[in-house]
Amino acid sequence: MNIIITGGTKGIGRAIAEKFAQQGFNLALCARNATDLKDCKKELTEKYPEIQILTKKTDMSKPRQVNTFAEFVKKHWKQVDILVNNAGVFLPGEILKEKEGTLESQINTNLYSAYYLSRAIAPVMVRRKSGYIFNMCSIASKIAYPNGGSYSISKFALYGFSKVLREELKDKGVRVSAILPGATWSASWAGVDLPKERLMQANDVAEAIWGAWQMSTSAVMEEIILRPQLGDL
Repeated sequence: MNIIITGGTKGIGRAIAEKFAQQGFNLALCARNATDLKDCKKELTEKYPEIQILTKKTDMSKPRQVNTFAEFVKKHWKQVDILVNNAGVFLPGEILKEKEGTLESQINTNLYSAYYLSRAIAPVMVRRKSGYIFNMCSIASKIAYPNGGSYSISKFALYGFSKVLREELKDKGVRVSAILPGATWSASWAGVDLPKERLMQANDVAEAIWGAWQMSTSAVMEEIILRPQLGDL
């Protein structure tokens, strides 16, 4: 079984990679930092020597690099069972005050990355009438938060993309889920003075995705909302 995870070296992406590696899945990971990819592959290979791990440095905000990554994966694999569109960027701010270009930057990374990679990989699934696409949205895909600005706009757009993709693929044997996590420990929260239990753990999201994958092919979780037990921040 094969899974593609974008932004797979840190935070939620890394937790998903770890979970599926434990279950014997081959991994295809991309990230912008080549050193992070090398270190991640080394660590996972040592822990799970029986699986294949493909890695490629990719800036997911650039369509040409997204397509190059897709072709790289398809060259090695004839079958893709799961695609996790996890790559994203969070730039806080207010629409009227944020730096010009902030919207474009976040749309490119948070929306277009999933759009172009899904267009490249979904046909592989359609041919087999089997597969699962997970789009890493956010609770900010449904609720506008203070200082959310263009980030929230991009995540609303990703949520819409996920709903459309679900409609287009539901009769082709490919399941689609929008994942909407609340505050989850990741690099974005580095340095924040909060107790560990105040935020969710990245592994919580990975477990939710694994649970959705485990369901029969006659059922799909169209969206999965996860929030810290004590509520949003």
